[in-house]
Amino acid sequence: MTDDLDPIIHPAHRLRICALLAAGTTVELAIVKEHCGLSASALSKQVSALVDAGYVDQQRSRTDSRRIWLSLTHEGKTAYRRHVHALRALLADSEASI
Repeated sequence: MTDDLDPIIHPAHRLRICALLAAGTTVELAIVKEHCGLSASALSKQVSALVDAGYVDQQRSRTDSRRIWLSLTHEGKTAYRRHVHALRALLADSEASI
């Protein structure tokens, strides 16, 4: 089951970003930044990895180009669900062996 752990999503900040977006809503980058407690440059690096993987879509506001909105793509939702399922299975296996 650990084969289903996604190396793109697995780093803690990226996992947190995906979890925030998993509700199916579009979230402004400033909210994600505040939620994750990252600097702008660190957040940009994490979001870029998710965008490059095709997991996150980012759209600039039409009225203010400084405002960016993020959402999970269909592929991102699928990868996130698979990753969470693999994490839960890993935890269940470790609890069973205790």
